[in-house]
Amino acid sequence: MRCPYCGAEDTRVVDSRPAEGGATIRRRRSCEVCENRFTTYERRESTPMVRKRDGRIEPFSAHKVRAGVANALADREVAEGAIDSLVGEIEAFVEGHGEVTTEEIGRRVLEALRHLDEVAYLRFASVYKEFEGARDFEREMAALEDPG
Repeated sequence: MRCPYCGAEDTRVVDSRPAEGGATIRRRRSCEVCENRFTTYERRESTPMVRKRDGRIEPFSAHKVRAGVANALADREVAEGAIDSLVGEIEAFVEGHGEVTTEEIGRRVLEALRHLDEVAYLRFASVYKEFEGARDFEREMAALEDPG
């Protein structure tokens, strides 16, 4: 732990106790160099988990969502910050749940892309829904044109 006063890495724990009903550990530390004291808190980082199609579970990655959306929007004209906004919406949804499926994330991305850019929607849908031919694109385009 680096001292916030002098930057030295030589600190020691003086006192340690549970805080916030046991959800956090409060530690009083002392810098061995400048002798100032400071307090740190250790909390478990809440990491939403994603259940993959094959049953595996892994931590949510906003980077993966951003990459998928950026690929779908490649060479498309969209408002500045649109990708950040879309990814932020997905992150907010995922953080509100302990575990989500890739299907739930994919549906939300598709819904957002449907309103943002239809070509990007079709690109993303072709991967997400595992299109195998032109009929799959035709079916999805018909669904796009259907307002319901």
